[in-house]
Amino acid sequence: MQERGASAQPTGHPLEAPSAPPGPAVAHLAPGKRGLQSGLKNRVRTIVLLLDETIITETPPLYCCYGRVGQQVEVPISGSHKRRILHGAINVATGDVQLLVTDAWTQHEHQHFLGMIRGHWRGWNIVLFEDRAGQHTAPRSVWLAEVCGIEIRLLPRATPELNAMDTLWKHVKREALGDRPTDSIDQSAQNACDQILTMRPHDRLRQAGILSANFWLTR
Repeated sequence: MQERGASAQPTGHPLEAPSAPPGPAVAHLAPGKRGLQSGLKNRVRTIVLLLDETIITETPPLYCCYGRVGQQVEVPISGSHKRRILHGAINVATGDVQLLVTDAWTQHEHQHFLGMIRGHWRGWNIVLFEDRAGQHTAPRSVWLAEVCGIEIRLLPRATPELNAMDTLWKHVKREALGDRPTDSIDQSAQNACDQILTMRPHDRLRQAGILSANFWLTR
């Protein structure tokens, strides 16, 4: 499942970069929130997206669960080191999302996801907020975003609280994966996707903290 769901490892890219793409420098952004918000108001046909990735492992996140009094609660683990990368982008106005599951996280997977974003929100001017991971800032990734007409704004370093997708991941992992044995790594990734996709858009915005009166990007 690809659009608005999980996808297998990408086999190609919507747009292929030349062997030596021009690398336009990412516009300088002020480290504070005010700089990140600059120029967003009163834009015509523009949407604002927040993008982030999270790692799904075969060891389930542990929070709490019920058990018999006096007995130790156990959650079996496989000991496997398999993992999947869940990529996500959310529209801060509507709660619409795009998701992608991959085996690895390199600039190639990120570039494939950029193509998915452009295809899903076709016809819109896109402002995309993301962190400063090397996969995001690689020259080829910056070039592809430029080709796709996606304006990239990089969040300050070590500020996960500014990225609503990071907040949504925490909720999803607790509800879809926490405190239970893992059937398979692929099933866990699908469960995480299903948890997001079955939520109403309004609930996604709420769980991500976007509806908070203090959310920095919408107030």
